[in-house]
Amino acid sequence: MKGEHTYDSDAFASALFGAWSGPAIGLLDLDAFFASVEQLDHPEWRGKPVIVGGDPESRGVVSTASYEARTFGVHSAMPSAQAKRLCPHAIWTHGHFDRYREMSANVMAVLADETPYVDQVSIDEAFFDVSPGRYSSESPVVICQRISRRVSELGVTCSIGLGCNKTVAKIASERDKPRGLTVIVPGTEAGFLAPLPVRAMSGIGRSGEAALHQAGIHTLGQLAAADEQVLSPIFGVNAGLMKLRAAGREVSMVTPIDAPDEVKSVSNERTFGTDLTDRDDVDAAIALLGESVGRRLRRHGLAGRTVTLKLKFSYGKGRTIQRKLAHPTDDENVFVPVALELLDSIWFEGMHIRLAGLGMSDFDMSGGVQTDLFCEVDERGVQTSDRRELSVTMEKVREKFGRDAVGFGRAARFDSDIVRRDKS
Repeated sequence: MKGEHTYDSDAFASALFGAWSGPAIGLLDLDAFFASVEQLDHPEWRGKPVIVGGDPESRGVVSTASYEARTFGVHSAMPSAQAKRLCPHAIWTHGHFDRYREMSANVMAVLADETPYVDQVSIDEAFFDVSPGRYSSESPVVICQRISRRVSELGVTCSIGLGCNKTVAKIASERDKPRGLTVIVPGTEAGFLAPLPVRAMSGIGRSGEAALHQAGIHTLGQLAAADEQVLSPIFGVNAGLMKLRAAGREVSMVTPIDAPDEVKSVSNERTFGTDLTDRDDVDAAIALLGESVGRRLRRHGLAGRTVTLKLKFSYGKGRTIQRKLAHPTDDENVFVPVALELLDSIWFEGMHIRLAGLGMSDFDMSGGVQTDLFCEVDERGVQTSDRRELSVTMEKVREKFGRDAVGFGRAARFDSDIVRRDKS
């Protein structure tokens, strides 16, 4: 099914796919990533064939081709001269790798916001674990659809494969591109894999494929059923593992990147498509950053004492400033006003802000002095405001009905004009 089709609830996903049982491993693969970023940054290139790579005249190689260029037969690793012959009217660019890394970080932040179990394997690919009960009680299908939607909101698209292990997820992610979400329901792995050619499984290159063909093994089903003695000369000590993978019975682990006891800071950065120069816009942007940081703090059960505000200006320079609070807090209604006070010391109206970041750190819960007049300290020693419950309630509404179900008006002005980077 395509990623743009959405489910309204866990109940609908369960009705369609059944209740998920066991591990749920996803593989996110960004669609024609470099070319897609170029089309995002150059709106006039959208819908046109775009090739990122070396010059056709100097023995260059294609790095990435947009889907419009692929219809002419252009593909990654193709000599640029050949690509030029196939698609002479393509738009060529050497690429902007700092920009690709920035966008990749934004996408990985989306994954990190959904689960701490993320394993990035390349600039445009990452495995993630959304097994029910490991970190979330939501349907893995619903989580994957939300991830796909949030990535699209950044201006690029992805294809996702969901299954019981990394091998199944990887192969599934390649079945329906672009904007695909391919779900392999637990218990159906063997049937999904069996008819596929052996080359479909990672770890089998041309020489391995040729050796398997010589042994009469052409599909993953045949590989799964093969005698290990036949496979040993081809795969050596990994023969048994390759059989398990081909049968869909591999056991995969995705290492948590942000286990709560390892988190040293929680922050959010946003790069603006149009520089901010107006005080109201800057205040609204910092408040939005604070909402994300507060939500992530509460999700991890953390409260920080140090507020960090970061700004980057359009002329390349930046400023970072910190202030330590009297008490730790997880409430943006407490730390955002502090950030706005810090703003006054490093920015004045009219300065062009390209990026803003807000973070909380210093999670030591010991000590404490007198609190602010309109705040209180709970039984944990955490400073809160009378608006904290409103923030918590809004989070619950969004979890149940979607992220767009409720929000503050200040969000509207930025929805289509920013890219986001969450960190923790």
